[in-house]
Amino acid sequence: MAARVTAAMGRKTKIAVGLLVALAVLLGLNAIVTGEETKSAEVTEPGGRIVGLRGGALQVVDRGPRDAPPIVLIHCFTCAIDWWDGMMPLLERDHRVVAVDLLGHGGSEKPDSGYAIENQADLVAEALGRLGVRDATVVGHSLGGTVSVALAERYPGLVDRVAIVDTPPTHEEGDLGLVARLGFAPVVGEAGWRVKTDSLIREGLAVAFAPGFDVPDAFVEDVRRMTYSAYDQSPSASEDFGDEESLDRRIKRSGKPLLAIMGAEEQIVDDPSAALAEYRATVPGAQTELMPGVGHSPNVEAPAATAALLLAFAKEKLPAKAGNGSKAMQGAVQKRNGVRRRP
Repeated sequence: MAARVTAAMGRKTKIAVGLLVALAVLLGLNAIVTGEETKSAEVTEPGGRIVGLRGGALQVVDRGPRDAPPIVLIHCFTCAIDWWDGMMPLLERDHRVVAVDLLGHGGSEKPDSGYAIENQADLVAEALGRLGVRDATVVGHSLGGTVSVALAERYPGLVDRVAIVDTPPTHEEGDLGLVARLGFAPVVGEAGWRVKTDSLIREGLAVAFAPGFDVPDAFVEDVRRMTYSAYDQSPSASEDFGDEESLDRRIKRSGKPLLAIMGAEEQIVDDPSAALAEYRATVPGAQTELMPGVGHSPNVEAPAATAALLLAFAKEKLPAKAGNGSKAMQGAVQKRNGVRRRP
């Protein structure tokens, strides 16, 4: 009897081990397949168009008078152009407004690599060159703020001034939350990506707003359009960029005027007031605004108030084209990076 029991337990153990091995193999295969998934660019926004570029195709929306001062809008991580929908009608009355989907987001192409901040900035610069946009007020939200700073550094002739919305000087000052952290975990993240529900996506997005904010269905769909590579690589690319040098030091060196906006009810940035103080202490003449009653996304939660701040900043007269350098230098930078100047 004892021998039969022992044999039965041995068979069950082997079956359990076999199942665990099979599960591990399936998870490993899923991680490989999920990590290699790519998607082509597609128009997802009303009035959107796809601009084919050397490093990938981007979706852009171009509204307002073509001869008006340009404002460029660059969205946050897991977001898309539609995060600016509440502000664009207010901005485009007196400005040419160009909104861009970053690589891996929205309707833009989603390759399995290429998400370094420098590459994102290069692609935005090439798109703006195609559209004939120069001397723009560049507005970046969260991840988009990091790309905006890189754009000002690498293409000074394209950027007149920079406004960043809820982008702290370093990534150490923020946390995307538990759902996001689980999503970045090796193997576990890829597995979760395959079975994520709308409610789980909504829970992950909730940290991007003040507590109690109702996350729109369209923003859930923005996440579903992404690939795991874009989701996993974009935050780490931003961290790498900030680890090399903080954003406040980078924008100071660029010489560009800065407006930094933060929501007082932040759930991602640990101390928004301290982050704004860092910008004021480092960047000469930096303007800062702590907006009450909103969280990480004032452009969504308080679009009219945020638009008013940006419009006032965009209209301010500057004493000189600080940080732009000579026209010869601008041309050299653009030629090096393949950006065409409009005659």
